[in-house]
This record gives sequence, C-alpha cells and structure tokens, in this order.
Amino acid sequence: MPSASPEPHVPVLLDEVIAYMGATDVAVDATVGAGGHAEGLLAAGVDVVVGVDRDPEALREAAERLARFGRRFRPVLRRFSELSEAAAEAGVDRAGGVLFDLGVSSMQLDRSERGFGYRSDGPLDMRMGGGGPTAADVVNTYAEADLADVIYRYGEERHSRRIAAAIVRARRRKPIATTDELAGIVAAAVPGRRGGPHPARRTFQALRVEVNAELEEIAASLPQATTLLEPGGVLVVISYHSLED
Repeated sequence: MPSASPEPHVPVLLDEVIAYMGATDVAVDATVGAGGHAEGLLAAGVDVVVGVDRDPEALREAAERLARFGRRFRPVLRRFSELSEAAAEAGVDRAGGVLFDLGVSSMQLDRSERGFGYRSDGPLDMRMGGGGPTAADVVNTYAEADLADVIYRYGEERHSRRIAAAIVRARRRKPIATTDELAGIVAAAVPGRRGGPHPARRTFQALRVEVNAELEEIAASLPQATTLLEPGGVLVVISYHSLED
C-alpha cells in the first residue's frame, strides 16, 4: 500500500507575513519555495501573488499546490537578481508587497539528493537551481587560502584555516564527492561539543552561500524590489543569520 503524501510544508512567520502584506492587491513572493506563504496570502484575499524561485523543482510543487487559485498565482522561474524581469513576465508592474524568505528551504534540506545537509548522505551539490559549479567543485578545486576565506567569510567559522587544510589533505587522496565525506572531514578537524551543533554546520552554510552567490543575489534584488513597490508598499524580509541581515 503506498505511503500517504507528506503534509505541505508550514512556512515560518506566516501570521506576521499576512499581517504586513495580506491587504495588498498584488504581492511578489521572491522565494516562493513550496508555496506556503503564497497560499496564505491568496487565502487572505490578495488578488495576485507572483511566485518567484530559482529552483524549478520547488516552483513546480508550488504551482501544483496553488493550482486551485488559477491565474491569481503566477509562478516564474527566476533568480533574486532578476526580480524586475520576473514581475514583467508575470504581467505586473507594481506591487503592494514584496517578500523574501532567505536561505535554504526545508524541502531542499530534506532531500539528500540535493546535497545541502550534513546529517544525511548525498552528492555534494548544494545548487538551488540548475547549472554552475557545485559544492564539490568548490572543495576540490579552490586553493587552500581561498577555501579558508569562503568558510570564514560566509560561515563565520573561526576554525576556517584548520578546516580548509583538512579538506585539502583529504582531496589529495581522492576527490570529495558526498556530504557525508565532507561532514566527516570537518568533524575530525574540529570536534564538536557534546550536545552542541554539528561541527560542519558553518562550513556547509558557507559553501551553500558561495555556490549560489546568495549575498550578491540579495544585494542585486533589493533595489529592484523597492522600485517595484507602489507608494506605501511593504518589503518583508525573513533572515536567519547575520550575513543576511
């Protein structure tokens, strides 16, 4: 007997997002993901929600989840830095609200084949969309100093030099291909505290940010978002770490 379909992902701060944006006529969800925020806004009475995402798998799931809203939900496959193009593609020139829910989504983390997580084994990928270098390319080709810089800057990891040196030693033996391999290398280089977070957490964050040029994408999109907003419009940003802030 087939297993039941998983429950749709429940988005963070949904009530707060609706409180800020629920009265708008047109909203742009720049990180639509599985569609949870967009669904809440549409159910609250927003006339049109443009759902933007760089991840084709996420966008496909959002479109299926929100099919009942017809043309009120308009999915667009674009990056943050292409926000203006995304709105134009959806037939929107002004919006009452723009939402960013930054970072990696739970649907990406939960699927080991996407290579984002350090707690389950999978290919060392971490790309949010198709094309471009993978996390495996970064750990296997960057010079040791450059790798340490990425881990320090984007992971805020004080042991970045030790971790980079351990990665370079390991890749001399054979290329690092999986999340499990990398997590083990980092854990051996920087043992974690008993009961504390996994020692590879910051390194994985850093690689994900580097692979997807996340900070550059945010910086490029914010001016576009403010231009898109109508007078009195609202920009809502949900962030999870100091670099995003």
